[in-house]
Parts: sequence; C-alpha cells; structure tokens
Amino acid sequence: MTTRNSQQSLLFSKAFLVFIVAFGVILGTSVSSSEVLADDDTNRTTTIIVPYTEYEWWVSRWAGNEHLCKIFADHEGMPTASEVYIYCGESIYTEWAETLACPSAIDGNGENCSGVYLHLMGSTLKEKEITIELPVPEARITIINCDQLPNTDLCSYIPSLRITAQESLPNEHIIQIQGLLNNIPFICQGQICEIPLRATSTQGISLEFWADSSYGDSSKHYSGRVRVVESGVSDSLETSGWYVDLISEGWEGKQAGICAQAWEAFPPIGTPSKWLDSPASTELLASEVPLAYLAGQLIKRQVVNVSECDDYGLLVNGYASPCGLDKARPEVIRWQNLFDAQIIETAQESSVPSQILKRMFAQESQFWPGVIRNTYDEYGLGQLTELGADTALLWNFDFFDQFCPLVLSDEACQKGYIHLEEENQILLRGALLAHVNAECPTCALGIDIEGVNSSISLFAQTLIGNCKQAGQIIADATNKVPGEVSDYEDLWRFTLVNYHAGAGCLEEAVNQVAGAGAPIDWSHVSLELETNCPHAVEYVENVTQ
Repeated sequence: MTTRNSQQSLLFSKAFLVFIVAFGVILGTSVSSSEVLADDDTNRTTTIIVPYTEYEWWVSRWAGNEHLCKIFADHEGMPTASEVYIYCGESIYTEWAETLACPSAIDGNGENCSGVYLHLMGSTLKEKEITIELPVPEARITIINCDQLPNTDLCSYIPSLRITAQESLPNEHIIQIQGLLNNIPFICQGQICEIPLRATSTQGISLEFWADSSYGDSSKHYSGRVRVVESGVSDSLETSGWYVDLISEGWEGKQAGICAQAWEAFPPIGTPSKWLDSPASTELLASEVPLAYLAGQLIKRQVVNVSECDDYGLLVNGYASPCGLDKARPEVIRWQNLFDAQIIETAQESSVPSQILKRMFAQESQFWPGVIRNTYDEYGLGQLTELGADTALLWNFDFFDQFCPLVLSDEACQKGYIHLEEENQILLRGALLAHVNAECPTCALGIDIEGVNSSISLFAQTLIGNCKQAGQIIADATNKVPGEVSDYEDLWRFTLVNYHAGAGCLEEAVNQVAGAGAPIDWSHVSLELETNCPHAVEYVENVTQ
C-alpha cells in the first residue's frame, strides 16, 4: 500500500486516460459519475420458471374418517413434520406425531385404529418462479511498472496502480472505473484504469475504487491504503529503491496479515521490533526466562529434585523459592520452549506474530496451561475466560464460521453469533474453553501436551478477534480507519489491552484521548489507562519490552 503526505499532490497522467474530478467538474470524459450510481448494496436477481409436481395429502381421523386438513408438498414421499405443522397447526400436528402405527389398517380395519393418518389424494403438474442471484461486477488492483531490484522487494522507480474490472453478464460491460486516492477523485472509461503514484508518508494514503456497469449498478466499493516509501540513501544503486505496499480486499498480490488488513495499517519498514517478529526457526524463538510459577508447578509434580533446598523449593503461594528456581532452571527452559514449533506454525498460518503469542503466554500462564480459578475461570496457555471466548466468537467472523458447526447445527450457525439464542452462545463459549483446557488427570504431569499444541491456534484466532474489536473502538472514537490515526505497533498494543483487560478499559481510554484531540498513540492512551486499568499498562510493557 502507498502512503503520502497531504501536502504532496498526486500526479495523474493523461497518458493513462485518467480523468480527475475537481471542484465538481469532470475533465475530458463523456460519462458522469452520476450517470451510473455506485451501489454497495447491489442486488442482481432474475426469476426462472420451473415445472414441478404438487402432491396433495389429507390428514384424517381414523374414527369416522373425519377430514382435518390438507397438505401440499412439492416433493415425493411423505410430508415432513414441519409441513404437517405449517398446514395443520399445532394441535393436529401433536395428535399426528403421537399417533402409533396401526397394523389392522393394512387389512382394511381402520375403524379399530385411533388417532390420525395421512392419505395421498392426488398430484398436479405445476410451475413456479424461482429467484436466483446473478454475479455482480468485480474489480481487482495490481502494481505495474515496478522494475524490481534483484534479491529485494524494492522497485527501482515509483510504479503505478492498475485497476481491472470484469462484468460477467452477457451483453453487459464495464462503463467506467472510479474512486478516490488520498481523497482525490479519479474516473477512467472502460474496464482498465492505470494511476501513477507518488511518494507517501509511512502510514500511507487512503484508497477506494469501484466499477460501474451498463447493467445500471456497480461493483462493491473496495477500500484500502497505499504506501510508497524510499528505501534511503545507499552506496549501491542496486540496493536503493522504493518500498511499495498495498492493503485492499481487491489486491491480487500477497496480502498483509489479517489484523493489518482490518486496521488498514502497514507494518514498519525494515526489521520489526523484536516483540513483533516471527522467526522461522525454533532456535530464534527460544527463550531462557526464569519463571517462578512454572518452576513451582514442576517442583510440585516432582519433576525437579529440590532435596538440597531447606524450604522444599517452594514459597507459600506455590511459586518457586530462589533455591527452587535455581534447581528447576534446566526444566523451566526446556518447558517454556516445548511449544515453539507449534507457535511458529500457527504464526505462519494466522499472521499473528509468533513473538506476540509466546510473550503473551509467558505473561498469562508462564507456559503452565492449567486452570486458574478466580472471579472468572481462566484456561490454557493464554488463560482464556468466558468473556474472552465471547470476544473471539463475536468479532472473528471467519473463526466463528469454522468453529460453530463443530458444536451447533448449520442452520443455527447461519444466524451468526450475535443472533444466536443465549443458550447456544453459552454452549459455544463452553466448547471453546473446553478446547483450550489442557488439564488431564490421566496424563503425565496432569497436562495433555497434544491438547496444548492444538489450543495455540485457538489463542491466535482469539487475538484476531481482539485486534478487530480494538480497531472498531478506534474507528468509533475517531470516525477514521485505525491505520489513519494509529501506527501498526500501537494497534498491537491496544489489542493486548483488549485481550488482557477487556474492551471497557480500552474504549474508555481511547474515548478520553480522542475527546481531548490528542493523538491516538500508546503514550497518550497508556496515560489514561494508568488511571482506571494500570495493570493493563504493566501487562503490555512486559509483553513488548
């Protein structure tokens, strides 16, 4: 994605057939943007006539052969229970459902039967209209004219954007592509639009585009951000160039991480801060932190020999004493690196940095994935609570779509988490907590190691839910996308606050800062957190130090 200072004007070249709309005047185009209205709520449908057979069934009472109601079905076989209920009502449905089979009816002795029965009266050939959805126009964006330097991700010169639109309906075509780049409108006739870029700030500039169709509607509006930043002065021309980054749903290149996309925020250029890194090897992720709680758990389970410690290696609170911690050091180091391979794999699959995951586990549980019974029971490596499970299911839509069918019916899951009945929401939260709970009385040390490894991806998905909620809190407070008002690193800090302290703490602090007109950055938000949620500041500092 490319960024740019507001004082830097974007260069549009007529050679690329780009027409700039300025001061309400359209230059050099015969198609006004008002002639084809862009519509994000495009609803393309058509109806077709389908022949079918309608079957007429009667529900009658055995006694007196009394006719009760008619049922019309468009399928072979007996009517379904729901059809009986809809056509006949609750009382007849109940009587039908409770009627037992009557063998004597087979011999024509129905008068000896009780209850009601179904009888097929006939069938009729009919036609019905079916409404089907038609494909809507689509648009995709790529970077062109990037003369990539060998063995780098740099362009030797500032490239251009190319937007390509497609209309799937026969006899229809794309009239124009239009949009806004850094709030400057552009229009291109036809299905291809090429836009030259200029240097931007490190936060990038906003982008919105869509395609108008001769059908009379438009594609969805695609949004995002673009960043174009010079690599800096270098002794070698072979290593000097331009970083060009793009975040957009319509982008055909390598997508940014899920949270970066949700925020429309770019990671820092160059080497990331260590706490945001995602090393590819366990050697680079390995740590040797003295963890007194973990040491205490290992001592209690006699994994460590503390016979030389006068205090049995433990303090009253269950943590290891200085002597116990010293004796347990080799096992503490081994255990805290036991899950590194799975953390790395999860980071690669989810785009959540592996360092964040590991450091968060260190703060939450010191890598001992037991259950802590507090005001809210906390489960697993990341000490997930029921409120935390609620955040994951409510805000991480893709995760909900994958997890819900494991617990509830497909029909129920189609409602979305927020529209589920309360008892089903409770079932889902309980199931998620059960999946991250690694306690196992029959396992060695009381911990299911395989269960711990499988839970790591669930904690990554929970963090994604929190990053989306944190982004929405900032958007609500500022009426801007998060990436416009906060940088990538601070947005991860806000996500950690949301995960550990809850959305209430973060929302109150962000609203106070936004209300004062101050920057939405960690230095200002953390000052507000110090008042009401000081533990959140300490938590974030411990994870990111």
